[in-house]
Parts: sequence; structure tokens; C-alpha cells
Amino acid sequence: MQDFSKLEKELNISFDNKDLLAQAFCHRSYLNENPNFRTGDNERLEFLGDAVLELVVSDNLFSAYPLKSEGILTSWRAALVNSKMLSTIAKELNFGKFLLLSRGEQKEIGRAREDILGDVFEAFIGALYLDQKYKACEDFIEKHLMIKLPDILKNNEFVDAKSKFQEMAQEKQKTTPHYDILKQWGPDHAKSFISGVFLEDKLIAKGEGMSKQEAEESAAQAGLEVKKWQ
Repeated sequence: MQDFSKLEKELNISFDNKDLLAQAFCHRSYLNENPNFRTGDNERLEFLGDAVLELVVSDNLFSAYPLKSEGILTSWRAALVNSKMLSTIAKELNFGKFLLLSRGEQKEIGRAREDILGDVFEAFIGALYLDQKYKACEDFIEKHLMIKLPDILKNNEFVDAKSKFQEMAQEKQKTTPHYDILKQWGPDHAKSFISGVFLEDKLIAKGEGMSKQEAEESAAQAGLEVKKWQ
């Protein structure tokens, strides 16, 4: 069993309800091997944390950049709350040391582990919200996530491939791309998808990801390369 008091010390946050903190790190697979564990899995907390995260980031961007348009703020928010960014921050905070996983999931590396860490970050925000409400979440997100925005803007990381592909398709071919899931496989907690990006009825490129959105983004990036629209 993980010692979450070490995490609280590292983060300088003390939970009133320690079970909420443990639940945030409890993957569904862990309960398959430990059905008597004192909490449920972290999926409901992830659902809540996702909403809190979007609200805090939106609130922060709206207040800090009063002259920026909805489209710009939306793209900046997307760059801050995507799974890659959240997993990066989770790794920086050493969340990986505290994961409660099945023996099989403990062996997962690469993208599958990154997705788990991104989900845990959202679940942690959900747990923090239930335990200490909005202000604590706001302080935590500003400290660990919003500080990434200057680098995102400096490196133009807020222009996602789907937006770019759509912009170029409309400019070059006067059409709007659409996406279809061509294949999916794997268990519910670890599905993989292949998406195709189409211009009218023509398949331009395929992309793979651990979510439909990620597969579509990958397909759009591949489409940019195929069309030489980089």
C-alpha cells in the first residue's frame, strides 16, 4: 500500500479525507486484484476533475487576457489540458510512485502509462475539489499548470493539427475535413483507435491513438504531411 502522507508532504497539501486522495490514484485494474480495497476506482473523480480543470484554466485565461478572442483562448486551453501536458506534470510531481495498479498494468510503459498519469492528474484535481473546494484547486493549477503557458506560446504549441488541417483544407480545396473511426480494439480501460481523415469521400491519412480525439489528431498530423501542408 502506498504511503500517501509522503505525497502530501511533497505537495505541501494535507487532505482531510485521506480516502479521497487514495481513490484518486486507484486504477480500475487494482480493484480487480484487491476487491476489498477501501475506496472505488478513480474514474468518477477523473470526470469531476476534468470539469474543474477546464473551469479553472478558462477562468484564468479569461481574466488574464481580456483582449483575446474565444478561438485563441480555446486553443490555449486545449494546449494546457491535453493528456500529454497533464501526464508531463504528473511525472514532474512524481505521481507515478503512488499509482495503485494491477500487476499487469504496472508493466505498462510508454503511451499507456502516460495516459494513466494524465487521468490520475484529473482525478487528483477532483479529489482536491471535494476535499478543499475551488480555491485550493485554483492555487494548485496556477502553480503547476498555468506556468507552462509562456513556453506553449513561445513554441507555438497551441496550434493543434486538426485546426491546421481544417484551415488548409478550406483554403486549398474549399472543403471541410471529416473523421471516421476505422478500427478500435482493447479493453474499456485501455482502448486503441485508428481514425481516418477524409476530404469529401477520399481518405487522406490514418492516425492511431488511445482515444478517439487523439487518433483524429494523429490522422490530421499525418494528413498535413501527406498534403505537404506543414
